[in-house]
Amino acid sequence: MSWKTLEDGQPEMAAFGVERLNGQVAYLATVRKDGSPRIHPMTPINGHGHFFVFMEPTSPKGHDLQRDGRYAIHCSVTDTSGASGEFIVTGRAHLITVPQLRALAVRLCSYTPRDRYILFEFDVESAASTIYPDGQPVRRLWKLEK
Repeated sequence: MSWKTLEDGQPEMAAFGVERLNGQVAYLATVRKDGSPRIHPMTPINGHGHFFVFMEPTSPKGHDLQRDGRYAIHCSVTDTSGASGEFIVTGRAHLITVPQLRALAVRLCSYTPRDRYILFEFDVESAASTIYPDGQPVRRLWKLEK
């Protein structure tokens, strides 16, 4: 269920996901306590088969994920044409307290995370991409076999 599962099953799609997500602003959808959706900007971290996000311990998105780990993440788009493509992943997030995984996330991060930040790893249950070669949309979907 880790990012590595996507890399192993769909290496081209995973590489496109890294290109569109890693170190870039993306949008995280979480589930509020009342069941309604909440959207947050964040900066994901991909590398070594993992998919991480650091956040403030007081962040509403962190509270949402600790209560209900379901998430969806959508990359930012670069302009109104959509020519840069879209990438979406869904699954479940888990709070990480293992020092070795935190150290790996710090090394992979495009900024210096503060010591107080909490860390989540996102397991990937589905991924979708849309690219526009020759101006025509090409959509791909991958789902974890259960």
